[in-house]
Amino acid sequence: MTQFTAYTGDTAPDAAKPIFEGVEAAFGFVPNLQSYMAESPELLSGYTALWDLFSKTTLTMHEQQVVYLTANFENECHYCMAGHTTLAMMQKMDSAVIAALRDGTELPDARLEALHHFTSRVVRNRGWVSDEEVDAFIAAGFTRRNVLEVVLGVATKVISNYTNHIVHTPLDAFMKGNEWTRPEAGV
Repeated sequence: MTQFTAYTGDTAPDAAKPIFEGVEAAFGFVPNLQSYMAESPELLSGYTALWDLFSKTTLTMHEQQVVYLTANFENECHYCMAGHTTLAMMQKMDSAVIAALRDGTELPDARLEALHHFTSRVVRNRGWVSDEEVDAFIAAGFTRRNVLEVVLGVATKVISNYTNHIVHTPLDAFMKGNEWTRPEAGV
């Protein structure tokens, strides 16, 4: 089995070092995901840019976490489910919403459930959602812009989820207690 390297600020390729500095400034440390992504500074840079762009969308912090956690669930990413569960808790997201996202069940908030449902369809169908599904999402109070912002969030998670699958990223210490395995029954 191919082993991938978890880089540090000292061992990272030169092109990754400035990104590590920004990540460390934001989080206080370099998460394992980014330490493995540094093998390809271009991947690390692309992920960081998409993460930053998604954070600037018109979706609220909690709505962004719904997109991220839904994509993580659909892509079965153990690392990102644990990480985003922790982030959602830090953002004081409703614990019942977090639990439903982790279980793959209907959310107790109708608006967030519409976002959850739409995002899951985007991921499962690789973007091939029906006009009726788009219309239902908009009828739930979202906009055409939000439709495309979901695509951006899903793209961000494809990069991290797939990287974690390939390199077998171990969980960071801050995720302790939020480990995750996909339940048998999903949405």
